[in-house]
Amino acid sequence: MSLVASEDRLHGGFRNAEKDGWIFVHLEGRPSAIGFQHGYLLRQEIEDSKRAIELSTTHGVQHSWSELRSVAQKLFVPKLTDEYRQELQGIVDGLKAQGSKLNLLDLVAMNAYMEYSYYYDAAKRLEAKGVAKSHAPEHCSAFVATGSYTKDGRIVLGHNNWTDYLTGTRWNMIFDIAPASGHRFIMDGMPGLIHSADDFGINDSGMVITETTIGNFFGFDQNGTPEFVRARKAMQYSESIDDFARIMKDGNNGGYANTWLVADRKTNEIGRLELGLKNVTLDRTKDGYFVGSNFPINPKLTAEETEFPANDPNTPNQVRHRRWDQLMAENKGKIDVELGKKFETDHYDVLTKEIDPNERTICGHIDKSSRGLKGWQDPYGPAGVAEAKVTDSAMAEKLSFVAGMGHPCGVEFHTAEFFRKHKEFSWQKSLLQDVKAHPWTTFEAAAPVQTAAAGR
Repeated sequence: MSLVASEDRLHGGFRNAEKDGWIFVHLEGRPSAIGFQHGYLLRQEIEDSKRAIELSTTHGVQHSWSELRSVAQKLFVPKLTDEYRQELQGIVDGLKAQGSKLNLLDLVAMNAYMEYSYYYDAAKRLEAKGVAKSHAPEHCSAFVATGSYTKDGRIVLGHNNWTDYLTGTRWNMIFDIAPASGHRFIMDGMPGLIHSADDFGINDSGMVITETTIGNFFGFDQNGTPEFVRARKAMQYSESIDDFARIMKDGNNGGYANTWLVADRKTNEIGRLELGLKNVTLDRTKDGYFVGSNFPINPKLTAEETEFPANDPNTPNQVRHRRWDQLMAENKGKIDVELGKKFETDHYDVLTKEIDPNERTICGHIDKSSRGLKGWQDPYGPAGVAEAKVTDSAMAEKLSFVAGMGHPCGVEFHTAEFFRKHKEFSWQKSLLQDVKAHPWTTFEAAAPVQTAAAGR
């Protein structure tokens, strides 16, 4: 590629210096330009992200990276839209211009990494006529409220990201993307991914989007469209709750099945889309709230598409659910961004009635003891909340939100101490990082720029 062509594709893109654990990146233009800027500006971060994703995913599904690339070639590449194929190839081109050897299949496998456990589980079930699944840890605690529940009667939405710390410390990007088609949007994300992956974002048509994974879900359609393609498309193109639901349902493959919490700032309406493979439910209101902590809602979906222990009220996800309902009731009419920050860092265990950060608290910590590690999320520990975000209607209008990287709750995780106690996780030693307690920081979409991106 000529120097002139590279400079043309870099036009408008830039990255800021790290701030409180986050890296803010602005990308703009045609799909290939957005991708090129992404790859060129974030080469070191993308390669590091790939190493962490590869180690975490291959250990979890017990298949090699080469096998994951083969699945990507067979199932995911053919389902890419032209736009996102061009963007992913642009990332590869930008990486190559900086000396990287990662290719398109590496990038597709990275983007689809949370769908592999669903694919392999479905294959095992078909082969063995039913077998216990081994999904990665379920992600996230989230809420959305409006009407009489919020301080100003408008929308407030918050989300924290539960994941293994191996990948979670790489979820430190703020992407501000101004595409040539569709809507400008801002989202959190990981280097190399064209979607948020924990799916928190805001677009300039007024849509505010997040989700939490459906607990103990199974099901996968090999002929469907990857979740990462649908999620990115919905973030970029949806203009209403109906739009969002239509895009997410179109070609649904069941991979990374989520309960989506969405809001339309224009109408002050909020929605909850529980997107199973067979059972899909959309609820909506202009006066109320929806919460998520990896529990299924629709009894039919629960029975037909999950192994969720619905009759056990003391599973971590159900305990978190009760805490959410408690917080919503106690704070009705007062909910704002500041309260949202408190919710997402809440350490109250409803079961023990103590302040005790663990797998049952909204701000989850699966790293304190062998009790937690041998229980709910083994073999993916250490895990828990890796970052959190909150926004409201006023902030969303400016494509803005507050974000806390690492543990905004203040409880840090230190690898040296952890490995002294848990040698069984030494396979993570080369890449596992400390999870620090960073302050909440406000981010906002950047003003349009006229200069070419600076390389590293």
